[in-house]
Amino acid sequence: MKKYLLSFALAFMSITAFAQADYEKAMKENIAKIETSKTPEEFSTLVNNFHRLIAKDENNWLPFYYAALANVQKGRALMREGKTEDLDFVASQVEKYIGAASHVAPTDNAEIHLVTKMMYSLRMMANPQQRYMTDGVKATEELKIAEKLDPNNPRIALIKAEDTYFTPEQYGGSKTKGIEQFKEALAKFNSYTPKSELEPNWGKAEAQYFINGAKK
Repeated sequence: MKKYLLSFALAFMSITAFAQADYEKAMKENIAKIETSKTPEEFSTLVNNFHRLIAKDENNWLPFYYAALANVQKGRALMREGKTEDLDFVASQVEKYIGAASHVAPTDNAEIHLVTKMMYSLRMMANPQQRYMTDGVKATEELKIAEKLDPNNPRIALIKAEDTYFTPEQYGGSKTKGIEQFKEALAKFNSYTPKSELEPNWGKAEAQYFINGAKK
């Protein structure tokens, strides 16, 4: 009987270890695609992939977080195509996933506040003139919270650079200042080490893109 129980326990541990390895492999593959995907359809596929991974680890904030991030990037792709009428729905999906992530994430998580900031920015862009003083203000507040929690986070520096770069000069923006901030973000990326292979580590390629584009 003892031998049977031991064999059963070892078999269960092997299955669990295999399932965990399979989960981590799928997470890594889909995380990598967040920075290589381009179209709304590709990002929709990623959202669905992360949604399936959530079912395998519902107490882990990361698959919820990446589903939210993939939705943010979907919204940005839609903006590039001029489809701002779809941004409210996409922002609601970001809010759903990032809200779920916040329930299982460590408290005072800067990454969650940063994606929340990006969600409010998406919502604002559906109607900038009417929503600047509502969603725009909330986006700024979330960015300040994220920066206070983790001032050396390179993604926070990246999003600040984006805001400066894309904001018209009459409203305080500047492409020149934005490029300098992208350089500051890149310096932070070069000295940044994520806590694990699955923790957020996106954004460096974008900083390099703007810096290299400015040199041409």
